[in-house]
Amino acid sequence: MSRLASELHRLRRSPWEVLCSALVSCGLVLFSQLAVAIVPRLLPSISLLAMLPVAGLVFLAAILVGRFWRRFIGVAASAPLFVLFNVLFLWGVYLFVIRRDTSSLLDMLINAECALLLWGLYRILSGDPGIVAYESSFLEEAGCKDFVDAICSSEKYPSLSRVRHCNCCKANVRGYDHHCPAFGNCIGQKNHRLFMALLTGFVVAESTYTMCSTKYITSCITSGTLRTENHLSLNMVIGTMLFSVLQVIWQVVFLIWHVYGICFNIRTDEWILKSSLSIHTTKACFVTLGSS
Repeated sequence: MSRLASELHRLRRSPWEVLCSALVSCGLVLFSQLAVAIVPRLLPSISLLAMLPVAGLVFLAAILVGRFWRRFIGVAASAPLFVLFNVLFLWGVYLFVIRRDTSSLLDMLINAECALLLWGLYRILSGDPGIVAYESSFLEEAGCKDFVDAICSSEKYPSLSRVRHCNCCKANVRGYDHHCPAFGNCIGQKNHRLFMALLTGFVVAESTYTMCSTKYITSCITSGTLRTENHLSLNMVIGTMLFSVLQVIWQVVFLIWHVYGICFNIRTDEWILKSSLSIHTTKACFVTLGSS
């Protein structure tokens, strides 16, 4: 909690602003989830596979509307709270609707996965990613104006290797990979394993939720209770299942990229920097050829 408290102090946000941010994040989750749940209600005749791209577009539209509304009322939402409330929302739909058609073993598994996700979110939000702090005497001895200047000369100082400055956190992080808005922290040397475990946990938990919700829908169809089932509950299950599938798709791609980066010792920040430099070099070559 010390990092979280210091971050709030740095941002100078009052408790009222934090509460408003939490309420806006919660409202955005409810609005986006209800918007996705409307898809099976409006398009009951198409297959679940055909609903998937429609649900994705509806979810993006809901996020854009929510973003416009946040700017209109002048209250900022919190990405980590958005992630947290989505986990709680899916867990709530499971506990109050889907659970009765789930086996004891699967029930125990999905509850444990959700609890571990909450614990992992707390750990990565409040943990140290590998922040490096050097005294002014070090900078004077190195002959550098500031820490960023020292990082640029990291070939001379091996201790500064792969230390990058994060503009979001206003901190210098060893082994910096990227700043993760969803987890509210930088991903660096000290929390990279936790980040990979948490990303894998999200993929596994959402896949398990998709399996449980599919089993619930199939059970409603085979037992003949589809017409007598509460339409709001059923649409909510289908909507959250579509949301989980969409999440799994992009998270698997993201996970594969990070596994590739680990295998070939590549950091996301370094890859983006090299890509930007190659693009600028290519543009410069075209400009030179055009002028000649």
